[in-house]
Amino acid sequence: MSNQKLKNRWLIAASAVGIHISIGSVYAYSVMTNPVKEIFDVDGSVIKWAFKIAILLLGLSAAFLGRWVEKVGPRVSGTTAGIFYGLGILGSGLAVQLGSLWMFYLCYGVIGGIGLGLGYITPVSTLVKWFPDRRGLATGMAIMGFGFAALIFGPVMQSLFDAVGVSNAFYILGAIYMVLILASARYIERPPEGYMPEGYKPGEGKTIKADLANITANEALRTPRFYYIWIMMFINIACGIAVISAASPMMQEKLNYTPMEAAAIVGLIGVFNGVGRIMWSTLSDYLGRANTYIVFFAFQVLAFWLLPQISVELAFLVILFTVITMYGGGFSTLPAFLGDLFGTKQLGAIHGMVLTAWALAGVVGPTIYDVVKNATGSLDATLAVFAGLFVVALAVSLLMKRTVTMAYRKINKGLKFA
Repeated sequence: MSNQKLKNRWLIAASAVGIHISIGSVYAYSVMTNPVKEIFDVDGSVIKWAFKIAILLLGLSAAFLGRWVEKVGPRVSGTTAGIFYGLGILGSGLAVQLGSLWMFYLCYGVIGGIGLGLGYITPVSTLVKWFPDRRGLATGMAIMGFGFAALIFGPVMQSLFDAVGVSNAFYILGAIYMVLILASARYIERPPEGYMPEGYKPGEGKTIKADLANITANEALRTPRFYYIWIMMFINIACGIAVISAASPMMQEKLNYTPMEAAAIVGLIGVFNGVGRIMWSTLSDYLGRANTYIVFFAFQVLAFWLLPQISVELAFLVILFTVITMYGGGFSTLPAFLGDLFGTKQLGAIHGMVLTAWALAGVVGPTIYDVVKNATGSLDATLAVFAGLFVVALAVSLLMKRTVTMAYRKINKGLKFA
């Protein structure tokens, strides 16, 4: 492939953002919890199961279809993602119109969840290949879109619910998502084999730090570092997603916000979720990926422990929003970290397998929140449980740092590390 035929890698990144900003609307789910529960006449925790199922299917489809995504390429898998996610949201509107809760679970949770998983891993593994020199920045841009989606679609959802009703709102949103994802998937493609950006080609002076290894997904499963990163992601996601999924009702309860004010907070969570994704992943290019996760967990141990003791609204929100940046940063730094740890040979498949942590955490995190809060009636006790989990994550991240440091020492001595 000649240079003239190469697509613009920054437009590839923009296409990735288009896919992620659509599927990231799942993070505005808490806005629809109250309107949908009133239609089905059930408790909010019952409606939240559609969200849990969607995240479960996101992780499972990413894990089991990761090799398929690598095989067929990003255009085919991106198109498939658009069809599944769009149909899932459209079907959710029909489920609401018919008053069928199980159909709502099937459409939003299962069909939409498969679209989420395919849409999530499709552009990310492609971007790592297009940006070997700026892995953190590149994956941060795409996954930033996933985080920022709540800023856009949180208030839009609430406005549509008020203006056209719940089922019609789902129909409109489903059409928007499908068109945006399909259009983005038309442009995205892999770089040619052996692609290097300008300035990094042989004889041009600049070099890129070597990966620890370049191995298959099956080989990655036989390494301790795969399980370290899995545990780290599981805890970061379980705690963060519990707070996000309960954000709107929590703000209405704790700060006496109206539904529209709470939707605005969900939007702000989207801002910090998105900012954290681009900020932390870009910083990880300089701090080092392992060090970045250590910072995440050390801060969150203190944050979740201190939050219940803070009575000043502004201070509470500042700490909460900082936690959200780290939640988002964990996702955006992950693909670059996986490239460092395992290479790009089967990065999409390895990324998908690690996202099983997201699948499980999407169910476990909100469930811990509901169970502890219902049993104790206290948000304080719930956050204390999360603080304890972050102590475990911090310990594992220190083990990961030790593994990475020892590996590079071996490589620098000319020894092989697998």
